[in-house]
Amino acid sequence: MLSLQNVSRSYGEGEQAVPAVRDVSFDVEPGTLVTIVGASGSGKSTLLHLLGALDRPSAGKILLEGRDLAGMDDDELTLVRRDRLGFVFQFFNLLPTLTAVENVALAARLAGRPAAATRKRAAELLDQVGLAARRDHRPDQLSGGEMQRVAIARALMMDPPLVLADEPTGNLDSRGGVAILELLRGAVSAARTVVIVTHDPGIARRGDRMLTMADGRLMGDERPTAAP
Repeated sequence: MLSLQNVSRSYGEGEQAVPAVRDVSFDVEPGTLVTIVGASGSGKSTLLHLLGALDRPSAGKILLEGRDLAGMDDDELTLVRRDRLGFVFQFFNLLPTLTAVENVALAARLAGRPAAATRKRAAELLDQVGLAARRDHRPDQLSGGEMQRVAIARALMMDPPLVLADEPTGNLDSRGGVAILELLRGAVSAARTVVIVTHDPGIARRGDRMLTMADGRLMGDERPTAAP
């Protein structure tokens, strides 16, 4: 599904360059929930941006389904982000003027898919995350947990093989955070992998695999034994 080969990312040039990710290598198997944990400044969010083709590595290769992201032009990367990746952000990034069902359907509508079929699929996804009764509400009419559920449904709209979540529980209480994690766990299948970045070791240990970042380096790779 995903392979990183000696990936580094620095900002700036020469002696002023600041390394954010340093020589990171790992593979991710399909159908797993992978968590990346680390303190603020450890490089975990930069790493997630690299995995999501939102940034390019300074060195090394990132292979998604065998394709090198670094070798793609901007148009190719746009299609990869639209069709092969789903994103869940800490601050939801919902459009405030659209309803829940319209936010979920947006990517498919921009891709030119038929309006009726797109809205039906979006409604089905909201039903799956427990928001069937809230689909016509705007973000300012939803709680934080509900907005994050909309964001998860949106991430699944294009049926991507890889879902990336950046601190998806960071703005929620512990109970809401666990609920969101279980929704993301439910999104894992034989054909879909989920990668979550978090600063919370308790959340991180609920994955199938936990990667630990510190000072831009991969410092740990383990299979947690904590029960869900």
